[in-house]
Amino acid sequence: MARNPLTRAAALLTASMMLAGCVTTQAGRIGYDDGSDGCRPQLAALDATGDFYGEDILQGAAVGALSGALIGGLASGRWQGALIGAAVGGAAGATVGYLSAVQRQARDQSAVYAQISADLGRENAQLDRTQVAFSQLMDCRLFAAARVRELVATGRMDRVSGQQQLANIRARFQADIQLAQSINGKITARGTEFDTAIDTVVPGGKASIQTAMYRPPPVRVAPRRPVEVKFQPSATSASIGRVSPGDVVSVRPGPSGFALVETASGVRGYAPADAFPAQQRAPARASDGAASSAAATASGGADVRSLAATNISRRENFAESVSNAERLAQAGGGFELAG
Repeated sequence: MARNPLTRAAALLTASMMLAGCVTTQAGRIGYDDGSDGCRPQLAALDATGDFYGEDILQGAAVGALSGALIGGLASGRWQGALIGAAVGGAAGATVGYLSAVQRQARDQSAVYAQISADLGRENAQLDRTQVAFSQLMDCRLFAAARVRELVATGRMDRVSGQQQLANIRARFQADIQLAQSINGKITARGTEFDTAIDTVVPGGKASIQTAMYRPPPVRVAPRRPVEVKFQPSATSASIGRVSPGDVVSVRPGPSGFALVETASGVRGYAPADAFPAQQRAPARASDGAASSAAATASGGADVRSLAATNISRRENFAESVSNAERLAQAGGGFELAG
């Protein structure tokens, strides 16, 4: 029995999307657990957070691909056209599919605001989990390298074994960064969809939010006292360097009483802000906490704006963390024995 052309189109497109959307298993992405990786729990946790970003927001891209496929198939009379249409529609869906899906489902503008607010809230919570997972994994690797250096320095491990272990930790560190880069790519793609929605529903759009999030440029100063540079803005984070009072470094305000420091070797990390001469204070970043819901207007526009600011900031923060890890790996990152 002949099948309806639209049914055939949908079935063909669904099959092609399933093949294109196939994802590897966690073992395929990060390798099987052979018991040799002391940071395996942190690695698995980071990888698990990435699954969220592989899904479409409200199936926006899928809707765009389906529409493009049907248009292409009907226009050409051939179902090869459906696949071409799917590719074109998918590209369009990557930027406008989410917003279009929200607008189709919403009853009115208030419902649009409510849906985008809810989606931004979920996205921000997941970005927070991804940031924490990445930070914990990086710290785990760096602490492991520090332990090996200490064992060699105290004679409890021979130098050759120490070098081999550090090389292994460094290789894992670099693989971790590749995983984080992959996740960041997905975050960026979803961010493009959110940006389109933000530009539509927030007065001034993303540009106005970024202007309000202005941070003063870095300045070059020397610390008042010797300070350790940490990978994360936390006293318990792994140390990635040390700055002496005579060392001039690039400094800009960071979160929670820390300054973001870039050393002469290009390594970026965090040190206590009070160790440096007073600098211009930056406005509180949206990542330090979303604005109170009481600030929202009846339309929900203010709430969308605050959530959008948090979203943009957290995306930028994660990308910056991955970049800092890359710099650290290139500079050696404590994966070499002294002397």
